[in-house]
Amino acid sequence: MLLWLDDEGICASTGSACTSGSLEPSHVLLATGLPVEVSHGSLRLTLGDANTDKDVDFVLEVLPKVVSRLRDMSPLYQNSKKNGGCNV
Repeated sequence: MLLWLDDEGICASTGSACTSGSLEPSHVLLATGLPVEVSHGSLRLTLGDANTDKDVDFVLEVLPKVVSRLRDMSPLYQNSKKNGGCNV
């Protein structure tokens, strides 16, 4: 996901800032009740003063397409759909 977003000029990272450089999932995401597997799949996007509404609209246009491509490629996701759906 990060590579495809980067190809589109979107800067993103995985995990939280407080766990950067660590393979551990965010304690904040875990505290919300998310399973470890889902927490490991987090995506972090940061907005700053220089970002515009156009920037946000661009991310909202590109991100669903990237997620869809990855889901289409994922045998785990396809299998979960066959077995009653996926909650993520």
